[in-house]
Amino acid sequence: MTDTEVLRKDNRYELWVDGKLAGLAAYADRDEQRVFHHTEVNHAYRGQGLSTVLIERALADAKASGKRIVPVCPAVAAYLGKHDGFADVTDPVTDETLDWIEGLFDKKR
Repeated sequence: MTDTEVLRKDNRYELWVDGKLAGLAAYADRDEQRVFHHTEVNHAYRGQGLSTVLIERALADAKASGKRIVPVCPAVAAYLGKHDGFADVTDPVTDETLDWIEGLFDKKR
């Protein structure tokens, strides 16, 4: 049996499998919104359904934290398109949101 854990740390959710970092879902908080902008699973762990585990747990934590979800990341948007359990806390991606998230990365360069 695989030991899978998802931890929130430094504006990202980390997916740990058997003690090894296997993936992450990065976000930035904007007021009451948690804007998910990037998700990845390391090559060695792909094809095992782990991105679904990561995204589901990240979204559940965001909802439990009172945050609204904004799915800028295509993987998060695809998950939400297939699962309606977060529809009540999901906001649409707007041009304003995209400009805001782009501005965050411009500041870091």
